[in-house]
Amino acid sequence: MNDKNRSQERPSETSVAGVDKPRRIRSFVRRQGRLTEGQQRALDLYWDQYGLTIEGGRLSYASVFGREAPVILEIGFGNGKSLVEMAKNQPEKDFIGIEVHRPGVGSLINEAHTQGVHNIRVYHDDAIDVLAMCIPDNSLMGFQLFFPDPWHKARHNKRRIVKPEFIQAIHQKLQSGATVHMATDWQHYAEQMLAVMSADETFINSVAAEVLVETGGYSPRPDYRPKTKFESRGERLGHGVWDLIFTKL
Repeated sequence: MNDKNRSQERPSETSVAGVDKPRRIRSFVRRQGRLTEGQQRALDLYWDQYGLTIEGGRLSYASVFGREAPVILEIGFGNGKSLVEMAKNQPEKDFIGIEVHRPGVGSLINEAHTQGVHNIRVYHDDAIDVLAMCIPDNSLMGFQLFFPDPWHKARHNKRRIVKPEFIQAIHQKLQSGATVHMATDWQHYAEQMLAVMSADETFINSVAAEVLVETGGYSPRPDYRPKTKFESRGERLGHGVWDLIFTKL
């Protein structure tokens, strides 16, 4: 996913009863690209240390990380540098990243090993499947989605990952008081994100009520979120950036 979260449609699946199931519109397209030598080496040498798989089933965070600590999940971490930086700067927390693009996974593992960061694990899988099969309910203290693919053409808006049903799935995985933090550089998508989150009465905007009107409902970028390469490029092109932070009631 990030710096971009791409989309593809799965062909219609047929049940054992012979009834076609509806297609799931995905928010990504698998464009694997070529792995660099460093990315391939990281995958070959350190996957067992950092990698998680759907086949492993429901996670026990204590078993995975060797301790009890708040867990933050990020979908679509791109090249992984910002996620590794967050994990390094917040050693009291554990981080799980999900990314469908193999070079990004290799890049994150290479960066984490180089930086000596051990409180991070990664899935190279579809986030929807990981959420359903691997992440325990009421277990996360935070969810992050930074600069997903905006699918800016009107006919492609349906591919955007932020929809009410997606937020409901995330809600199920969060502890009370956990946060949802999203960011985008596309104003129309920011408005959609804000509308979806504001309509869900199980979340409350973290922006103080007295300044909601002034900020339009958006949050300043917190210090803990590093700027991504994609974000910096967008700023050079004159794009705005909108952060949204909501808390589960």
